[in-house]
Amino acid sequence: MSQAQETSRFQAPLLRPRLPDGEVFWAFVVLPKEASDKLPRRGRTSVDGSINGHPFQARLEPDGHLSHWLRVDNDLLQATGAAIGDLVTLEIAPVEQEPEPQVPADLAEALVAAPAARGVWDATTTIARLDWIHWIESAKQSKTRAKRIADACSMLGEGKKRVCCFDQSGYYSKALRAPEAAE
Repeated sequence: MSQAQETSRFQAPLLRPRLPDGEVFWAFVVLPKEASDKLPRRGRTSVDGSINGHPFQARLEPDGHLSHWLRVDNDLLQATGAAIGDLVTLEIAPVEQEPEPQVPADLAEALVAAPAARGVWDATTTIARLDWIHWIESAKQSKTRAKRIADACSMLGEGKKRVCCFDQSGYYSKALRAPEAAE
């Protein structure tokens, strides 16, 4: 069985993240390491799955511990009939082909202004574009994000197709992690 065909079935609790006032409600699940190990990458990766039998497709995020976590939006939460704290049954499998990521508006604008960078961007793989976006979006401050966008355009403009020195899993830098669960 190829890695893309492996399905993981497990149970995990639905957790409530600590949210700032006014943020729309959602929940999350941290995958067991055994399920995450079956996925093709430690960074962002898309899966087809189900929660309590309700199908979904989602992009998993790295949790900084060489595993992943899943954001469960309110619509999916309601569709599953589950509540925070419930133990839910999940089945996940990597998608056969990673969907094209949505380019953030500020990056798209910068790429339009840098035709050489845009040409290399268009010539990269979907996974490479996903990694560039992930690197930019993992910035904690707006000035860091702006610098990363400028750096990305410069590196792409020089023909560099992959972002270097970025730990996609968050394990070594601890820059990426699952949300903190509320009490």
